[in-house]
Amino acid sequence: MKHTDISKVLKEKEFLGKEVTVCGWVRTFRESSSVCFLELADGTSFTKLQVVIDKSKIALDAECTRLGASVAATGEVVKAFKGDGVELNAEKIVLLGKCPPEYPIQKKRTTLEFLRGIPHLRLRTNTFNAVFKVRSVAAQAVHRYFHERGYYYVNTPIITASDCEGAGEMFRVTTAPWNAKAASEEEYFKNDFFAERAGLSVSGQLEGEVAAMAFSKIYTFGPSFRAEKSNTTRHLSEFWHIEPEVAFAELPDIIEIAEDMIKYLIRAVLNECPDEMTFFDNFMEKGLKDKLNHVLNSDFAVCDYTKAIEILKEAKADFRFPVEWGSDLQTEHEKYLTEEVFKKPVFVTNYPKKIKSFYMKQNPDGKTVAATDLLVPGIGEIIGCSEREADLDKLLSAMKERGMNLDSYEQYLDLRRFGSVPHSGFGLGFERFVMYVTGVENIRDVTLFPRWVGNVM
Repeated sequence: MKHTDISKVLKEKEFLGKEVTVCGWVRTFRESSSVCFLELADGTSFTKLQVVIDKSKIALDAECTRLGASVAATGEVVKAFKGDGVELNAEKIVLLGKCPPEYPIQKKRTTLEFLRGIPHLRLRTNTFNAVFKVRSVAAQAVHRYFHERGYYYVNTPIITASDCEGAGEMFRVTTAPWNAKAASEEEYFKNDFFAERAGLSVSGQLEGEVAAMAFSKIYTFGPSFRAEKSNTTRHLSEFWHIEPEVAFAELPDIIEIAEDMIKYLIRAVLNECPDEMTFFDNFMEKGLKDKLNHVLNSDFAVCDYTKAIEILKEAKADFRFPVEWGSDLQTEHEKYLTEEVFKKPVFVTNYPKKIKSFYMKQNPDGKTVAATDLLVPGIGEIIGCSEREADLDKLLSAMKERGMNLDSYEQYLDLRRFGSVPHSGFGLGFERFVMYVTGVENIRDVTLFPRWVGNVM
């Protein structure tokens, strides 16, 4: 169907005074004795187009006035009666798709919780139109950032035989029937599709390191899967992961890259989504744009884990979880550090090795690793980052301490045997970044079809 995007009609002056056909869904309808108005949205613009209908010229089908109905409107683009925008003086309205009165998106009940139950329709609301415009722009900016800096984009496997995190919280991939019988675990997997245990990847890092040992600078941007039974506002079972790996980079180098990338993405969103960001500032998080501009104009803080523990112990705050050296920081601790102490994003560095992954570089003190988490106000951890252990003996020691199957990591270990170099990388959960820049409080509201424990729509 030949038509013009509403975004072009609203923004490009060349359409003023010309006849166009637009298509969209009815967002509102109102009328007077002689004129009626349809507000149309086609998803290409956050702002809707008002269509003005002269009742003496057009006999409007009542079905065209129903909320959610789809129509095609042809007419002249004219200056809006009020304001600086434009509107369409209709000459013809054609019904494309009826929408019955039980259409579930109604103003009186469109809470985010309600809309979560109808993910196939919720995108038609202002909130989700804005969320997914920001998500799209941010995703494009990810690729642009790395491409402009000479990184190779690589696609790492979704199906893998190794658990990057060493935590065992993977979804199993199998073609075996539900009632498969086997004398042993070995026999069970031998008869399965891959003839060994396989699962959905929790991270592309290990394969990313393989590519970095050839190309120096790579990144992967794709889905990761975690079988954690976490029913929180910050966890999904399927999420998108930005993971650069950089050869010849130590921890301070990758920290610098992480800060630069975060600022680049924020700047892109603010510049390319002004209407959407104003909406979020008004209705989702008051002061959001000021917060983000403060981030852009600040040098991120860096705080040693041991110092962070001291700060938290001295804090006059009623923490639900106790603070002890050797324990992981909880969300309440992360928010206290970012919102009360530093009042900006902060890299917490040199965590105890016992609470971090096997692949992280062991520090000379024997107790900590060269790892850092980037904590941001309102969210907590948004990036996990580390220098990777380049010493084969130390890496083997860490893996044996955890009882890991070394046979599954032969390729990874070979990277330390054949020309090992210092290298570092990080992982940014893309949905958490979208939450941060939009002010949306639940991660299930920033992904198209969220998956979490007990839910796969």
